[in-house]
Amino acid sequence: MKKKQLKKLLKNLPQEPGVMARDRFFNSAVLIPLVKIKKKYYILFQKRAAHIRQGGDICFPGGRYEPDDISYMHTALRETKEELGIDAKDIKILGQLDTYVAPIGAVVEPFVGRIKKKTLKSMKIDKNEVEKTILVPVSFFKKNPPKEYTLRYEVHPFSIDEKGDKQIHFPVEDLNLPKMYHKPWGHKKHKVWVYKYKKEVIWGLTAVIINDLIKRF
Repeated sequence: MKKKQLKKLLKNLPQEPGVMARDRFFNSAVLIPLVKIKKKYYILFQKRAAHIRQGGDICFPGGRYEPDDISYMHTALRETKEELGIDAKDIKILGQLDTYVAPIGAVVEPFVGRIKKKTLKSMKIDKNEVEKTILVPVSFFKKNPPKEYTLRYEVHPFSIDEKGDKQIHFPVEDLNLPKMYHKPWGHKKHKVWVYKYKKEVIWGLTAVIINDLIKRF
């Protein structure tokens, strides 16, 4: 390597390491809304409308990072306005949790924000996306650890379609890769946390974020 090339490398190394190959993922941001009611803190969740993707899931307001968004915080605030009708002026951002890279191929930037109690009455829920909102006391999560399950993930280089034909997704044989890759591989264990609050189930990446958040109280 020439000295000139080394200098170029040093110049182009990231000042603050981020997520490599981020453009391959679904990039998003969510807001964790905290609200104080009668001296107790609650977390405001929303339940997705039944007809949309992942309908019925309990989640935080948030969504995809769009090219026009000036930051991930802007994404979280914009989505909260669109889904719940809460203005940015009624939200005080307290900070940000660590970036979460989900196994499903999504990168999530979670922001913690305090919302004014009065906004609970003035919210304008977008019924096309949100069925309802749910308030859960922070104390519930402190007192009730989630139930833990373990899923297993496998990488499939091929699949069999409805006609019984083999569909090649990754030509492991043509590439002459080791035989261990000629069939499903990985068998990776993945922890899933589940919270049950009254008749609602909170799981998935939302539960991962809660689990991290509660440790910080």
